[in-house]
Amino acid sequence: MHRRLERRIGILFAVSLLLLIGLFVRAFHLQALQGESLASQAASQQEDIIEVPGLRGSILDRNGQPLAGSEPGATIYATPYQIKDPPKEAEMVAKALESSPEEVLDAITQPGGFSYVDRKVDLKKAGAVEKLNLEGIGQLPDTLRVRPQGDIASQVIGAVSDEGAGLTGIEASQDELLTGVNGERRLVKDALGDPISLENVRDAEDGQPVQLTLDATIQAEAERVLAEIGEYHDPVNASAVVMDAKTSDILAMANWPPVDLDDLSEADPEDLLNVGTSYTYEPGSTFKAFTVASALESGTVSPTSTFTLAPSIQIYDRVIEESHARGTVTLDVGGILAQSSNVGAVTIGLEMGGRKFSKWIDRWGFGKQTGIDFPGEEQGIVLPYSDWSGSTIGNVPIGQGLAVTPIQMVQAYGALANGGVLREPRLIEKVNGEEVPEDKGHRIISPEVAAQVRDMLEGVLAPGGTASEVSVPGYTLAGKTGTAQIATEDGYSDTRYVASFMGVAPANDPAIVVSVMVNEPKNGHTGAEAAAPGFGELAAFTLPYLGVPTDQ
Repeated sequence: MHRRLERRIGILFAVSLLLLIGLFVRAFHLQALQGESLASQAASQQEDIIEVPGLRGSILDRNGQPLAGSEPGATIYATPYQIKDPPKEAEMVAKALESSPEEVLDAITQPGGFSYVDRKVDLKKAGAVEKLNLEGIGQLPDTLRVRPQGDIASQVIGAVSDEGAGLTGIEASQDELLTGVNGERRLVKDALGDPISLENVRDAEDGQPVQLTLDATIQAEAERVLAEIGEYHDPVNASAVVMDAKTSDILAMANWPPVDLDDLSEADPEDLLNVGTSYTYEPGSTFKAFTVASALESGTVSPTSTFTLAPSIQIYDRVIEESHARGTVTLDVGGILAQSSNVGAVTIGLEMGGRKFSKWIDRWGFGKQTGIDFPGEEQGIVLPYSDWSGSTIGNVPIGQGLAVTPIQMVQAYGALANGGVLREPRLIEKVNGEEVPEDKGHRIISPEVAAQVRDMLEGVLAPGGTASEVSVPGYTLAGKTGTAQIATEDGYSDTRYVASFMGVAPANDPAIVVSVMVNEPKNGHTGAEAAAPGFGELAAFTLPYLGVPTDQ
């Protein structure tokens, strides 16, 4: 009996010892081998890392007025399997978001454990959703891109993706500077999942501001003028550019049709392009100013040179005629510009010769980018002299057989306006408060020749000129109309045109250079009808606005 008891006690002791050893082994395994993993799991159940978006940097006009900025917002999401009554909750959430119940219902009934209900929601709407306190509906911190001046300069400013990355325009080219750095906060919860503390892990950093040379007031006026042109002439597209003649700063760069950057669902990629830098066209008669200026600077002609001009001129297999029928006339160089004589411009081109004129075209900056700080700038199309045919000298002096962009024309007319210096147009004035240097440029013609050509271009807006109906009280204007047939596979179209006007004002001491280009206008297809009036309106607004004194 005594032995049996001792045996049972021994067995019980052995079992207890084995259990104790097992506990020690288990404890060692949990603490030494799995401790870090288990601690991490516990922390993940009790902690959430919340990303705090850094605000995207502002895009400002030359006066510091915000064209695009950022403010805090939220993204509303759903955990569909947690939603008990989808139709009812969809109605409630849609009301708070001021959106479609059908779209919300579709979002909250998606398969899987997560779906977006609405992104880039302002804090007022996000607060209304939060007050509903619906299970399965949550929100994440986000930022909104806002445009305090409305949709002006949309194609220049550019679009931003839902993820906050720049897609087009300045938003894309300056994306690295504009993008903020996200911060982090640690949310600690108790065993029941209720938050008990919020700790800052890393501060968010806002992106850097970019200040443009655009003036929001002039930009708005340019877009108003283009809207008038768009409504009446219904073109494919149109562009208006206003440049400071003395600094080459771009004061306005407007496009038509406009685009809504907050709703790109209906926009084609072409709608987002900045016409002023990306659209190429044959300039037509606006190019004749460079034919004349090149001939004057090279000594081929003088301001008093006169030519007896037949109604047409034949160059190899091509016959060049005037846009309006006339008899034989005698015109000086200024008269050729004022009356936009095709025969006269070709005659001057022949006097210069193709090789010399080809070099002048390159010297004016055509066939290469201006260097303006904007993405996707086109360089136009200019044939090298080695590819010229016999009839090319009959095309190029009148602005055919080459393609330009509006910004190239503004740059080149800027040289006529500022006394002969070709400068890179400037669109960005400051980055993070640091001034972007102005381009000093290089001289291509003398101040005397620049003044002579401007004097001749006054005749375009004088009685007998092609834009004689355009005037601004108190100011003398200079400029040139252009009406270019669009080239097709079958030759030049007789029904499709690009109408344009290039102008400087005031003529004797220019303050601004203005380009208006209208692609395939209806209800009047000439530069005088579709583009010149827009120049007149822009000059009439901009000159007094800038405080330019009258000269009459």
